[in-house]
Amino acid sequence: MFEWKPEYSCQIAEIDKQHKRLFELASDLYDIAALEDDYDRYDEIMGIFQELSDYTVYHFQYEEKLLDEYGYDPLQVKLHKLEHGSFVKKVTKIMQEDLDKNEQQLLRDTITFIGGWVAQHILETDKNYSGFLNQKGIR
Repeated sequence: MFEWKPEYSCQIAEIDKQHKRLFELASDLYDIAALEDDYDRYDEIMGIFQELSDYTVYHFQYEEKLLDEYGYDPLQVKLHKLEHGSFVKKVTKIMQEDLDKNEQQLLRDTITFIGGWVAQHILETDKNYSGFLNQKGIR
């Protein structure tokens, strides 16, 4: 489900590397959700959620710093930051849910959300700035 595709590339090596890591983390959640056993995976799931939360904050800060540093349109940077903020809030909210009560449903909802958000964000929002940064020599 979370497979990196060439069309996701922003032609910026570090950004692509970070995006691939986000796909890996989402894939880890998917793999756990696909397991059909009664094993309690709370610690494993929360570990992935925490890593996802930490890594998205790191990635978003990296991206935003790059846009600011190279003079990308301030309005677009502001909108980009708002999208990032909404994602972080959603992941934080998910982490506060009672995982024990709805583990499988929460995982499915989260996977659907992350899969849609990451792909849409990369293909639409991030692609908007990649050409600008490529012209500035960022590859």
